[in-house]
Amino acid sequence: MKAFEYATPSTLDEATAQLASSWGETEVLAGGTDLVTALKQEITSPKRVVSLKNISALKGIKASANSVNVGAMTTLAELAADKAIKEHFPSLVTAVHNIGSQQIISVGTVGGDLCQRPRCWYFRNGYGILAKQGDASLVPDGDNRYHAIFGNDGPAKFVSASSLGPALIALGASIKVAGPKRKTRTVPAGEFFRAPKADNERETVLLPNEIVTDIQIPIRGLKNATYEVRHRFGLDWPYVAAAVAFQNKGGTVSDVRVVLGHVAPAPWASSGAAKALDGAKVDDVSAAKAGQAATQGAKPLSGNGYKVQMVRTAVKRAILAAAGAA
Repeated sequence: MKAFEYATPSTLDEATAQLASSWGETEVLAGGTDLVTALKQEITSPKRVVSLKNISALKGIKASANSVNVGAMTTLAELAADKAIKEHFPSLVTAVHNIGSQQIISVGTVGGDLCQRPRCWYFRNGYGILAKQGDASLVPDGDNRYHAIFGNDGPAKFVSASSLGPALIALGASIKVAGPKRKTRTVPAGEFFRAPKADNERETVLLPNEIVTDIQIPIRGLKNATYEVRHRFGLDWPYVAAAVAFQNKGGTVSDVRVVLGHVAPAPWASSGAAKALDGAKVDDVSAAKAGQAATQGAKPLSGNGYKVQMVRTAVKRAILAAAGAA
């Protein structure tokens, strides 16, 4: 690990003022479960690390009649234990519990989960976010067992590592961001993630001198659930995840959202699966049809075709779990 300046601001204004305007000059430290590893591996070597641990305005969960607001520095354990979250958003609770590692859950933060870097082993071994050696990508002809099967036509072929991203998108959440001089903006969760096209870009729409401050989740009475397929619980990331949310009135489903995780460089919203389920009654048949529709457009690489069947299964089981029919 290379030496760096360590800053512990107590206000958001102080924090954003200490961030640089270009990536790599500074880094934000939340829970540290990802950044500390990246520093040790010299994936990033910033001149300054800005810790958010002393900024109380970024912590806590506040519920109102219409929404729940989650501070970015709220830990994953606090999120999963919150009464309003458990009542309205079981998909988030499941996503947290599936992480398996109590150490990560206790220390990791909501904002950190959204902003963590990909687990792609080419990236983690120094080949850049696009996994290139020279001008050629190492992924198509290399070991791509855990890489993308959707959205992989461009140079980015890693998968988004966020556990909460798919569920937040399905729930229609918004992510609030603050920059220098008190500039703020609100980004729909579905627009927060992106696939970089160059090595100097990142996987979200955040600018280098911006910080995620909180996440607002509307309370709309949606049935929701997350289902993940993992090799094992604890310290492993899923092969495939599916988050679903929908209205279920009179036994008929409407306002369906199906979002896949760990299959694309950003959480992948499946309009085909949503359309297949919309207007139906949830049962094994309709859930299976939605699962099949979720595979539309998949383009497996040489070593990850197994993920297609996992998408079918994860979507089907997430739908049945959301409807209470699992």
